[in-house]
Amino acid sequence: MNEQKNSQLFIEGMKASIPIALGYFAVSMAYGMAAIIQGLTVTESVIISLTNLTSAGQFAGTTLICAGASLIELIMTELIINARYFLMSISLAQKTGGKLPLWQRMLMAYGITDEIYAVAISSKGNLRFSWFMGLVIPPVVGWTMGTLGGALASSFLPADLVNALGLAMYGMFIAIFVPAARKEKSVAVCVLIAIALSCLFAFTPVLKNLSSGYVIVLVTIVAAAFCAWKFPREDEDDA
Repeated sequence: MNEQKNSQLFIEGMKASIPIALGYFAVSMAYGMAAIIQGLTVTESVIISLTNLTSAGQFAGTTLICAGASLIELIMTELIINARYFLMSISLAQKTGGKLPLWQRMLMAYGITDEIYAVAISSKGNLRFSWFMGLVIPPVVGWTMGTLGGALASSFLPADLVNALGLAMYGMFIAIFVPAARKEKSVAVCVLIAIALSCLFAFTPVLKNLSSGYVIVLVTIVAAAFCAWKFPREDEDDA
């Protein structure tokens, strides 16, 4: 009876994740192409996508790896970019009821992404391991297979077309933050500060020698810290 209920929960989780999986497949094709352009092999690209479910983190990490950045630089960059997952994990841990063993919590933590978190946190009642893994597996498959498809496609498509398609991920990022920047002043200010600092590091004679990993870390910290100080979030009860 218990196994039947777990199977049912798993299937329900998979149904809820179908839109996420389809979106991940399309987006990760751009990553697969970009990874091959930067010098990774198809196998390396697929392994990265299978073990790291983070689009921005993968793009930044792949760029640093192909540029020969140090391990410390890579670790710092990934910690800054993916710091939000710490908060998401803590938030979801409150919905598990405190009864899940450590190995199950670790598997659930592996599958946390922005979209998966949004679906999970909005679900009613405590999170069940079977349901959550059903929610995770299709997006993981979609993300990995999309990377494989993009990496393989880059081997026979014209170079100019591959380079153009490789910009799709950056277009996705623009589509995410531009509408938010139009609605909220804090987002617009954060984006402008990040752009200004990036230009400063790119064109200033001394600063432009700083490696891209440290630039990402510094720009992120400065822009986020300024906006956190200048535009603090009010509690809902005080708003």
